[in-house]
Amino acid sequence: MPPHLSADRPAAQPPARGSVDALITQTRQLKGDVDAVRRDAPADGSDPRGRWQRALYDLALHQLSDLDEHLAQLRDGPQPLPEAPVVAEAEPGVRAVPTAPRRDSLLSRVGSAEWNLLTDEASWSGELFQILGRDPAADPLTLDELPSLVLDEDRPRLTAMVTDCLIDAKPIDGEFRILRPDGGVRTVHMMGEPVLDADGSTASMWAVLRDVSELRRSQRTVSETRDSFQRHRHHAQSERRLAVELQEAVLPPWRGSLRLPHQGPQALDLAARYLPSSTSALIGGDWYDALELSDGDTLLSVGDLTGHGVTVTSGMAMLLGALRGMAVAGTQPGQLMTWLNQLLDASVQPALGSAVCCRYRPGSRTLTWAQAGHPAPLLFRDGTGQILNPPDGVLLGATSRAVYGQAEVTLEPGDVLLLHTDGLVPGHREDTAAAHRLLELAPRFGEARTAQECVRAVVEECGESEREDDACVLIARVTP
Repeated sequence: MPPHLSADRPAAQPPARGSVDALITQTRQLKGDVDAVRRDAPADGSDPRGRWQRALYDLALHQLSDLDEHLAQLRDGPQPLPEAPVVAEAEPGVRAVPTAPRRDSLLSRVGSAEWNLLTDEASWSGELFQILGRDPAADPLTLDELPSLVLDEDRPRLTAMVTDCLIDAKPIDGEFRILRPDGGVRTVHMMGEPVLDADGSTASMWAVLRDVSELRRSQRTVSETRDSFQRHRHHAQSERRLAVELQEAVLPPWRGSLRLPHQGPQALDLAARYLPSSTSALIGGDWYDALELSDGDTLLSVGDLTGHGVTVTSGMAMLLGALRGMAVAGTQPGQLMTWLNQLLDASVQPALGSAVCCRYRPGSRTLTWAQAGHPAPLLFRDGTGQILNPPDGVLLGATSRAVYGQAEVTLEPGDVLLLHTDGLVPGHREDTAAAHRLLELAPRFGEARTAQECVRAVVEECGESEREDDACVLIARVTP
């Protein structure tokens, strides 16, 4: 290929070999570092964020590999045309197609050309023949013939770039797609400049053409996975917002202690807290509730419907609404659990749940309660605590004909009753281990003057932001 001459600037000199070798070494070190981080990254295809990060790593490696090979070509110089094409063996009835010998991957991705406007001659590097899928033994295409390789919708772009370069002496920098003789479509990036003669008119045009098909494919993958991740995040945010609104509409909005009215000197001092998971953005099916009934009794309950998200939160709301309705109708805790189990078993979307339900009668200070596969209430009295002995009861929704027992205990003024859901004590999934950790709070409960102070002690002991699952705690203190 003839040298590029310009009337207003000398031809650029190639960089020293040592400086290019240093750049190659730095590029390969960086590529190794990126590849090490990529291998350590989780490759779970089910996570949109993980797919997006993985695609970015792949794109970075692709670009660094290209840079490494471009620098190697800069160091080694352009490659000559192959001496003769190699004819691939064709199947019967199929015309044999000459193919070039197998060469380094970069050499099929970067080529150069110069078109002499005075002689109408074209000069191509061997790499350009490979990029465009042309027979190296054939003549290079002229500028008038070049658009015949380009897809119809991209021809105006190529024509505009060439026209601006030849008439207005503007540099070329743009992309177009070509259709190779083998039917493959490739994306080519073209950069070039006009070469001026002594009087300043355009004598020729030279260009470097690069096959960027794989790079653009990697970039599309990054874009698609990023869009998928953003849609997933938007969906998750919308689902969480809906679940939070539903949860806030159902659960009592207590921010401090609440004394239920109409109970005289035996009123219960109540406080509760919902503690969200620190590892999941989705809202779970945990609930707490207190309801004063028409006969003066108080209904206390906590529970947990398995799973997370809007479906589970709406299921929790349905279950809690049914519990309240049956309690208002006078249903006792044991029978109430039986009917809740039937309701959950017959629902369109079967699920499992656990719950504890207590009915407190202030006149006799009697607590009647039942449980369904749930941690038993803890009773604190005179600075000590104990786990109430649970009656029989399996998880809600586990079996269609389950029967639930109920137990009864008499409370005394100053007693503290603690109801909670699974996951309240981080690192203690077993009910017994979690209960013993909570029983250690007995001295603090003995000194507490309100139920809210007891809740604060639980949160300080168990932590508010270190749990793997949602949890609820409900404190009922018998007012002296």
